Amino acid sequence: MKKILAILLCIVVMLQLPIIVLANDNKEKDDKINAKSVCLMALDTGEVLYAKNEYEKLSPASVTKIMSLLLVLEALDSGKIKLTDKVTASKEAVAMGGSQIWLEVGEVMTVEELLKAVIIASANDACTALGEYVAGSDVAFVKMMNDKAKSLGLKHTNFENCTGLDDTVKAHYSCAYDLAVISCEVMKHPLITKYSTIWLDSLRGGKTELNNTNKLVKSYNGITGLKTGTTSNAGFCVSATASRDGLNLVAVVLGSDTSEHRFNTASYLLDTGFANYSCININVDKKKIKPVKVKNGKEKEVNPVYDRNIKLIIPKGSDNLKYKYKIKKEVKAPIKKGDKLGKIEVISNDKKIKSIPLYSDKVVETVDFNYIFLKIFKHI
Repeated sequence: MKKILAILLCIVVMLQLPIIVLANDNKEKDDKINAKSVCLMALDTGEVLYAKNEYEKLSPASVTKIMSLLLVLEALDSGKIKLTDKVTASKEAVAMGGSQIWLEVGEVMTVEELLKAVIIASANDACTALGEYVAGSDVAFVKMMNDKAKSLGLKHTNFENCTGLDDTVKAHYSCAYDLAVISCEVMKHPLITKYSTIWLDSLRGGKTELNNTNKLVKSYNGITGLKTGTTSNAGFCVSATASRDGLNLVAVVLGSDTSEHRFNTASYLLDTGFANYSCININVDKKKIKPVKVKNGKEKEVNPVYDRNIKLIIPKGSDNLKYKYKIKKEVKAPIKKGDKLGKIEVISNDKKIKSIPLYSDKVVETVDFNYIFLKIFKHI
């Protein structure tokens, strides 16, 4: 009886070990995270690698400006505005408090100069001037910000201004997850890193010095950006992006109690990501992706295709990657381009770590009487 009890006790202990290890791992992370909310995300895939209270609505302070920057960068890419365009400072822009470059009413600066001031020094007056130039007014620009948040599927974000100043607002908030998603979008624009990695710069012929508010630019290996924020309501915040060995990460930290804790937490999250994950390209065997038959279609088959730019974020030590091809044998017309035809499962150590969707490469219409008649007529 004693032997049986001893065996049962050993089994119980063994079953609980993985849970204890995971709990200790999470507890260790939590002990090193001094913030109300954090989110560590892979920039290339949007996968969340670690998070704590990531959907909690909080004031983001000047991290708000990553959305402002996204809209400015999109306007540049579309040709709506140019870096050399000249912007005249308005009374409203000049009236902004907090971090600024002390614009004067009627002063003229280029879009590039204002962009540098926002990215490097978090200048509120420069940000407002850019928003007015892109949208016509500050109100219209804020509407663009909220519309963009909705188009990205962000459900815990609402902006009342483009700067993040929160002393008079009622419903200006975001969350670590949403800000990580916005950061991913911003980093798709290569121009951002031209400025976000600058430590010191100047404007007005050297008369106005720009100091980067992101201290990680000077100290963190692989840092690429991005934006800090600080107010009495928000505490100390940062969206920090970094790249090593092809792995691109963003760590969003909201509500730290000191600037040092903000940067230490971001560094720890990024270190954790780089220590535990790798980014690889998929290695698909194209010969195994066979055409799918189409029933009642004007064409007999359709080809499954996949996004060739997909990258895999895998835990380090994931060995012997295998690919399982699960493709439909037949589908019924009509078929739209982009209709799902199957998937490729990526397996590591007998565990599925990724699913890659396969889509139709074209439209296939259903056969009708006219189509059949024409076919018969051609063969007469």
